[in-house]
Amino acid sequence: MNQINVVPYIDVMLVLLVIFMITAPLVNPGQVELPSVGKVSKPAVAPLEVSVRADQTLWLRDRAAGAGERQVSRNELIAAIRQKQARNAEQAVVIAADKDVRYEAVLDVMDMLQQNQVRKVGLLAKPRTP
Repeated sequence: MNQINVVPYIDVMLVLLVIFMITAPLVNPGQVELPSVGKVSKPAVAPLEVSVRADQTLWLRDRAAGAGERQVSRNELIAAIRQKQARNAEQAVVIAADKDVRYEAVLDVMDMLQQNQVRKVGLLAKPRTP
Protein backbone atom coordinates (compact mmCIF):
# COMPACT_ATOMS: atom_id res chain seq x y z
CA MET A 1 0.00 0.00 0.00
CA ASN A 2 1.63 3.21 -1.15
CA GLN A 3 -1.06 5.75 -0.24
CA ILE A 4 -1.68 7.52 3.07
CA ASN A 5 -5.16 7.32 4.49
CA VAL A 6 -6.05 10.94 5.43
CA VAL A 7 -9.66 10.34 6.48
CA PRO A 8 -8.83 10.05 10.23
CA TYR A 9 -6.88 13.33 10.05
CA ILE A 10 -9.83 15.09 8.44
CA ASP A 11 -12.13 13.77 11.17
CA VAL A 12 -9.82 15.09 13.90
CA MET A 13 -9.59 18.49 12.20
CA LEU A 14 -13.35 18.77 11.91
CA VAL A 15 -13.80 17.90 15.59
CA LEU A 16 -11.22 20.56 16.57
CA LEU A 17 -12.94 23.11 14.32
CA VAL A 18 -16.30 22.46 15.99
CA ILE A 19 -14.74 22.76 19.47
CA PHE A 20 -13.12 26.10 18.62
CA MET A 21 -16.30 27.43 17.01
CA ILE A 22 -18.28 26.64 20.17
CA THR A 23 -15.76 27.92 22.72
CA ALA A 24 -14.68 31.11 20.91
CA PRO A 25 -17.83 33.14 21.72
CA LEU A 26 -17.67 32.02 25.36
CA VAL A 27 -14.19 33.42 25.97
CA ASN A 28 -14.22 36.97 27.37
CA PRO A 29 -11.84 39.23 25.53
CA GLY A 30 -9.17 40.87 27.70
CA GLN A 31 -9.74 44.45 28.63
CA VAL A 32 -6.89 46.93 28.57
CA GLU A 33 -6.81 49.46 31.39
CA LEU A 34 -5.80 52.75 29.83
CA PRO A 35 -4.39 55.45 32.07
CA SER A 36 -6.68 58.34 32.73
CA VAL A 37 -5.62 61.91 32.23
CA GLY A 38 -5.24 63.53 35.59
CA LYS A 39 -3.00 66.13 37.10
CA VAL A 40 -0.02 67.23 35.13
CA SER A 41 3.17 66.28 36.88
CA LYS A 42 5.62 69.00 37.71
CA PRO A 43 8.54 69.36 35.33
CA ALA A 44 11.81 67.99 36.57
CA VAL A 45 13.91 70.43 38.53
CA ALA A 46 17.40 71.05 37.23
CA PRO A 47 19.93 69.47 39.56
CA LEU A 48 22.50 71.35 41.59
CA GLU A 49 25.98 70.70 40.25
CA VAL A 50 28.83 70.34 42.75
CA SER A 51 32.28 70.43 41.16
CA VAL A 52 35.35 69.14 42.95
CA ARG A 53 38.52 70.69 41.56
CA ALA A 54 42.05 69.29 41.66
CA ASP A 55 42.95 71.56 44.59
CA GLN A 56 40.02 70.05 46.63
CA THR A 57 37.89 73.22 46.37
CA LEU A 58 34.14 72.90 45.95
CA TRP A 59 32.21 74.87 43.35
CA LEU A 60 28.43 75.07 43.15
CA ARG A 61 26.32 75.74 40.05
CA ASP A 62 22.56 76.13 40.18
CA ARG A 63 21.35 75.49 36.64
CA ALA A 64 17.74 76.29 37.54
CA ALA A 65 18.70 79.83 38.54
CA GLY A 66 20.98 80.21 35.54
CA ALA A 67 23.84 81.29 37.78
CA GLY A 68 27.46 80.55 37.09
CA GLU A 69 29.78 78.57 39.28
CA ARG A 70 30.79 79.98 42.63
CA GLN A 71 33.30 78.66 45.09
CA VAL A 72 31.76 77.45 48.34
CA SER A 73 32.93 75.93 51.59
CA ARG A 74 31.41 72.71 52.91
CA ASN A 75 29.14 74.65 55.28
CA GLU A 76 27.97 76.98 52.50
CA LEU A 77 27.30 73.96 50.29
CA ILE A 78 25.16 72.32 52.95
CA ALA A 79 23.27 75.57 53.56
CA ALA A 80 22.58 76.03 49.83
CA ILE A 81 21.36 72.46 49.46
CA ARG A 82 19.10 72.74 52.52
CA GLN A 83 17.65 75.96 51.13
CA LYS A 84 16.85 74.24 47.81
CA GLN A 85 15.42 71.21 49.63
CA ALA A 86 13.11 73.45 51.63
CA ARG A 87 11.44 74.42 48.34
CA ASN A 88 11.66 70.97 46.73
CA ALA A 89 12.32 67.87 48.84
CA GLU A 90 13.29 65.88 45.73
CA GLN A 91 16.11 68.24 44.71
CA ALA A 92 18.78 66.27 42.85
CA VAL A 93 22.50 66.91 43.19
CA VAL A 94 25.18 65.81 40.72
CA ILE A 95 28.86 65.69 41.45
CA ALA A 96 31.41 66.55 38.79
CA ALA A 97 35.07 66.01 39.57
CA ASP A 98 38.27 66.92 37.81
CA LYS A 99 40.12 63.89 36.46
CA ASP A 100 43.04 64.60 38.81
CA VAL A 101 40.87 64.51 41.93
CA ARG A 102 41.29 61.51 44.20
CA TYR A 103 38.30 59.22 44.42
CA GLU A 104 38.31 59.70 48.19
CA ALA A 105 37.43 63.40 47.79
CA VAL A 106 34.38 62.51 45.71
CA LEU A 107 33.31 59.93 48.29
CA ASP A 108 33.66 62.54 51.04
CA VAL A 109 31.29 64.86 49.19
CA MET A 110 28.83 62.00 48.57
CA ASP A 111 28.99 61.05 52.27
CA MET A 112 28.39 64.65 53.30
CA LEU A 113 25.33 64.83 51.03
CA GLN A 114 23.99 61.54 52.37
CA GLN A 115 24.35 62.76 55.95
CA ASN A 116 22.26 65.82 55.02
CA GLN A 117 19.38 63.69 53.69
CA VAL A 118 19.92 64.33 49.98
CA ARG A 119 18.06 61.44 48.33
CA LYS A 120 19.06 61.92 44.71
CA VAL A 121 22.81 62.05 44.20
CA GLY A 122 24.45 61.34 40.88
CA LEU A 123 27.81 61.55 39.19
CA LEU A 124 28.21 63.81 36.17
CA ALA A 125 30.17 62.26 33.33
CA LYS A 126 31.16 64.12 30.22
CA PRO A 127 31.29 62.14 26.99
CA ARG A 128 34.62 61.61 25.31
CA THR A 129 35.31 63.64 22.23
CA PRO A 130 36.79 61.70 19.30
